[in-house]
This record gives sequence, C-alpha cells and structure tokens, in this order.
Amino acid sequence: MNSRALVVDDDTEMVSMLEVGLSSCGIQVTPCTTGRAALDEIAAHEFDVVVTDLNMRGMSGIELCEHICASRPNLPVVVITAFGSLDTAVGALRAGAYDFIAKPFQLDVLRLTLERAVRHRALRNELKVLRSALSTTRRFEELLGNSPAMRRVYDTLTRIGDADASVLVTGESGTGKELVARALHHCSRRSRGPFVAVNCAAVPEALLESELFGHARGAFTDAKAAKDGLFLQANGGTLLLDEIAELPLGLQPKLLRALQERTVRPVGADREIPFDVRLVTATNRDLESAVEERRFREDLFYRVNVIHVALPPLRDRGNDVLLLAQHFLERLGGPKAGLTGISAGAAARLLAYSWPGNVRELHNCMERAVALARFSEITVEDLPERVRDYTPARIIPEGDEPLVTMEEMERRYLLRVLDGAGGNKTLAAQILGLDRATLYRKLERYLRLKPADV
Repeated sequence: MNSRALVVDDDTEMVSMLEVGLSSCGIQVTPCTTGRAALDEIAAHEFDVVVTDLNMRGMSGIELCEHICASRPNLPVVVITAFGSLDTAVGALRAGAYDFIAKPFQLDVLRLTLERAVRHRALRNELKVLRSALSTTRRFEELLGNSPAMRRVYDTLTRIGDADASVLVTGESGTGKELVARALHHCSRRSRGPFVAVNCAAVPEALLESELFGHARGAFTDAKAAKDGLFLQANGGTLLLDEIAELPLGLQPKLLRALQERTVRPVGADREIPFDVRLVTATNRDLESAVEERRFREDLFYRVNVIHVALPPLRDRGNDVLLLAQHFLERLGGPKAGLTGISAGAAARLLAYSWPGNVRELHNCMERAVALARFSEITVEDLPERVRDYTPARIIPEGDEPLVTMEEMERRYLLRVLDGAGGNKTLAAQILGLDRATLYRKLERYLRLKPADV
C-alpha cells in the first residue's frame, strides 16, 4: 500500500502485533498507547489512516474519533473492539469512523479495510482538488479537462486559433466536437463574427444545397424571396458543417468548388458571391475509409482536412470524468439544491464506468443524480443502474499465459489472419470485416511495433 497508519491501543501487545502484521503488508505503522499521544502525532505528522481500539483507559476510541473528525475530517478512522454489538458499531460510525471491525479478526480483513479507507481518502482529496480546479482550469468555452489528451487538444487549438485553414474535428459521438468548433471560434480573430452550425445529416438532401448556398427569388416553388445561405450568414466568422461524412455525393463537388474559389452561387442565381468564412467540419466516422469506399470525394477530403483535431473518448481521460461531473453538478443547480459535491463511493463508480456515450452520457447521468439526490452529496444510489452495477471486463488467461494489452492482442490477430490469407491484404480485410484502407493503416502502425514485453 505504501501508506502511513497510526495504530492506537492501550494494550502494548496488540499494538506490537498490529505493527508487525501491517508492516509486512507494506504499511508504515506509528504506534501509540493513548488517545492524547495519538492526537499529538496527528498534529505533527501526516497519516493516511488511523486504527484505534474502542475501549481504552483515559480517552476512548469514540472520543478520539470525534477529535480527529473535528480537526482532520479527511483522515479516515477504523475502530476495533471486542464488543461487536450493533449499538457499539452505530456509536463509532456516528462519531465519524470510516468503518468498524470486531475482535477477533483476520489480519487480511483489517488490511483490506485499510486499503479501502486509504482509497476513500484519496478520492475525497481528489474531488476537493477538482472542485477548486473548476475556477482555475484552462477553459476554451465549455471545454474542460486537465488530462494529457485534452492538453494536447488545447495546444492545437491555441496554435491554430488565428489561422484560416479548414479544420476537421473527429471523435466518437458525445465527445464534444461542436464545443471544439465553438472554442476555436472564440479564441480566434473571428470571435466577433458569427458562429453558424448545421448538421448535414439533419437537413433533407433536396434542401441542403439551398441551406448552404442560399437561393434566388423564384428558384423553386415557394421561393418568394431571395435568401442567403449559411456560408454568407457566417461571413466574417466560422461555419461548422457537422456530420460531414453524411454530405450527399452530388453536393460534394459544389462544396469543393465553393471552398476552392471562396465564392458561392445561390440556387437559381446567375452570379457568384464571395464569402470570408473559417470552415470547421466534424464527424464520428472514418473519412479515409469513406474515401476508399468512394462515399466521400478524395479531393474534398484533403480540402477539409488541412488541420486535424482528434478528440479523445471520455474513457481515456482519467480524472477528467470527476472534473466534468463536478462542473455539471454546479451547472445543473446542485448547490442551490443543497448539494455540496460527490461522495467518494459515487466518484469511484464514475471513474470505473466506460462511458460509451462519452461526455453527453455523463451529463445525463449527473442530471439524473441531481434530480434524485436525497443527501448533501451525490451517492452511489443516485447514479443510473448501468453505472452503479458496471463491472469492467476482465480477461482471464489460461494456465500460465500472461495478460497482454488490447493493442498487442489486435496486432497478433491481424498478423495471424494476414498469414492465413497468404499475405493477400484484400482477402485479409474481407475476413476481418475491414476496408483495405483501415487494414493498411493498422498494419503500418503494428508492423512498427515490437511484441509486448510480457
């Protein structure tokens, strides 16, 4: 554990036994035989957990627990007693004890309890740090996160803020691609101009050309007046084309010409109108595969993919989950409802969950938790069942076979299939259910890798 424990008991033999037993588990033990001496140690040194007997001469374990909780509320206390009645347990917990163990007990039981207590303390401290970090963390509009993956995104946005080059933002659904586009607009010289966004998949194909480029009066039925398209509405600012992979093939050459010439021709018009727009496109699809499958024009792909910003999934962002959860708690009115934060148990479940719906799913989870909360903190019971009961998948090796990373497992499988296909990459791609471009990229990456050191 590499933790520091303060062990308090007026029975010197018990203290010595616990010191030897816990030290063998990697816990650094400081022994004390009175409650007063324990308080002096706590005032002078840092500890991760306190273990105290309940019935001691002078200051009892209950009294010691009350003093510790008043002065060091984040220091967990585990109470040990030979009187394992329910009333005794309730009294210890009411005094602020983290847990209660009745004698006689197994050393492993105590060790596991201390490990949980130390993890509980670490999570509480992490939550405290993250709450204060909300006011100081680097923000790009609503983008939040201190993970290395997000810092790389911030660095890219800072470097390209004032450039006019087109930007392609990719990432799984719910990762915040539109937030990146808004952040890019906000930190650029175009921030005083308009920000206009359209979802290419949400507009019927027959109307999308008019939506993007505008139309002249009488261009089609009900076109009683001329209308500027989104390119002209975003003039001087930023235009986001979300779900760019869904852009109809027939419209792609017109978009390509508009980007090359920096002009648009409204439907039914006989003249072209210049525009000044920073184009940002976004997709959760693999555009390179779409090019390979001839669903997306290669020349348009290179035109929109001048600068690529890849958003990481939430499961790869570590403690950003808690930072975002605290942010959503405050934005959803948690403090007004008397909610002060997230319990350590709930935080542990949030960190363990895989978040297939990414940040959007986390927002929905916290909205539910705020609505259902009954206490001053979000508890495990307030979380959705899928989060409460989630168990990470574990691969159990057969015999003495060591575990390997998912990347190494995929590398081995791809090479095995390729070998079985006699080196025929087209056949291997068909067997794997991949398009050739995706297989080539994976092979290019994996053939540079050395086998995992297992």
